[in-house]
Amino acid sequence: MTTTDNYRGYRGETLETLKAYNAQVWSDVEIKTDRGSFTGIVLPRSETADPHHIVLKLRSGYNVGVAAAGVQSIIIQGRREAHYKIPEKEFPYDPAKPRVKLIGTGGTIASRLDYRTGAVIPAFSPGELYGSVPELADICNLETQKLYGVFSENMGPEQWIGTAQAIGQEIEKGVQGIVIGHGTDTMHHTAAILSFMVQNSPIPIVMVGSQRSSDRPSSDAALNLMHSVKTAAESDIAEIMVCMFGPTSDQYGLLHRGTRVRKMHSSYRSTFRTIGDIPIAMVSREAITPLRQDYKRRRADKNVVVNTAFEEKVSIVYYYPNMKPDIIDSLIDNGYKGIIIAGTGLGHVNKPLYPSLKRAQEKNIAVFMTVQTLWGYVQMYVYDTGRDMMELGVIPSANMLPEVAYVKLGWALGQTNDLAKVREIMLTPIAGEITEREPSNGYLIFQGGIPEVEEFISRYRK
Repeated sequence: MTTTDNYRGYRGETLETLKAYNAQVWSDVEIKTDRGSFTGIVLPRSETADPHHIVLKLRSGYNVGVAAAGVQSIIIQGRREAHYKIPEKEFPYDPAKPRVKLIGTGGTIASRLDYRTGAVIPAFSPGELYGSVPELADICNLETQKLYGVFSENMGPEQWIGTAQAIGQEIEKGVQGIVIGHGTDTMHHTAAILSFMVQNSPIPIVMVGSQRSSDRPSSDAALNLMHSVKTAAESDIAEIMVCMFGPTSDQYGLLHRGTRVRKMHSSYRSTFRTIGDIPIAMVSREAITPLRQDYKRRRADKNVVVNTAFEEKVSIVYYYPNMKPDIIDSLIDNGYKGIIIAGTGLGHVNKPLYPSLKRAQEKNIAVFMTVQTLWGYVQMYVYDTGRDMMELGVIPSANMLPEVAYVKLGWALGQTNDLAKVREIMLTPIAGEITEREPSNGYLIFQGGIPEVEEFISRYRK
């Protein structure tokens, strides 16, 4: 190992501090500082990191940065070089168990920590996932395919189409369930578009991810995988679903319908919620418990409709006060064929946008209104402004979520350029994206701090 390897990524005062105590990368140390003592492994630093902090992986599994300027002493207790490569294992076969296909697309559930950059990178193959979660063998015969290896922000029409086609191929092969490993940031977009591209599936199709990478002790990756694989293998729910943590604890996961789910928190493990409705079911390692009965059931046939036509020239515009018409004009001038607006309240934008909306109508551009409140319905008949916009060609889209309306419009325009037919496709429910009503328990947002809420959540806070 070279001197550079011994102090990988360190420079400036951190490098000088480590050298002063003969501490190197992967040294097991106790560092005493003016802010207390820290015990852990000295980790390599990212190439772009600052030169002021030594990074330790603590005994708890979490990483902490220790300011070099405050170091009083470093006691070396040994060396424990980490190996983050998990060996792939051949999945054991049991003829009594159902066949489940795990399709990997990337994301945190299929990731490792890259100490060259300090980033979590999509690197675990599906085979490695079994190496890290052997309990999967108790549920099914798992077949794996690494279809893509990208972060979810890089998922788009190419990957959506490829994933839909792969699903169709696996159904034809007779698998009993499909799990799709996906990054969480845009998982709700992919769940929605797959709900339109893959219709009438005879088997469960479960999307799963994790909020925290596998090297963290609080990772939700393993449990989410077990829940999703159990759902794919044993559930009678033949729909596109998202399977993620229900509560913040490890009690159970929830199965969300692919067109009514959304990521709602940047870091909570229980980030996904069904919006304007309730989830389809709860799932634990022991059982799958339906919360409603209006879902499509598993069938014994292999019939499925895969329709991947998609128009990419579609945009979603989040309205804000004082928005200028050039936002809409730029979409028109750049040849966009469809626009989804996330409007305020019941579905509103300011009047300066009206001439641009008229231009869009004249250019035969499909324009649909959703609400940025997420919960609730577009109601453009209530105020004159709403009726004025409808005369300009803006079409209310009931209670479709903005992201769902966006991918559905791309899919609808992939079928036809006839705006009357596009309107019919958009306003005809296909996979629960439009519901007749919002149930009373479909809108629950607790406000912390007030006595009655604090009393209620104290019964369940772990």
